Amino acid sequence: MPVDVAVLMYSTRFCPYCMRARALLDGKNVNYRDIGVDSHPELRREMMQKSCRRTVPQIWIGERHIGGYDDLARLEHSGELDKLLKQVS
Repeated sequence: MPVDVAVLMYSTRFCPYCMRARALLDGKNVNYRDIGVDSHPELRREMMQKSCRRTVPQIWIGERHIGGYDDLARLEHSGELDKLLKQVS
């Protein structure tokens, strides 16, 4: 992951969970790198290799693999997301 980006997300353009993840991060004014895997099988393979998951989105905060949107939302609801974001900002 590039040093200048604290949050990385692999996604597809029209996936509802990807859209929700973007909305949550945008609502918190988080700068993130969104890697579209729609028509890039090599990027999808890279995502699967790094996450050991096939579904999108796959999200990292710093070096920590968060998982998908449900995992991100759980962190938000528990108040842990802000703490993690603060650690990497």
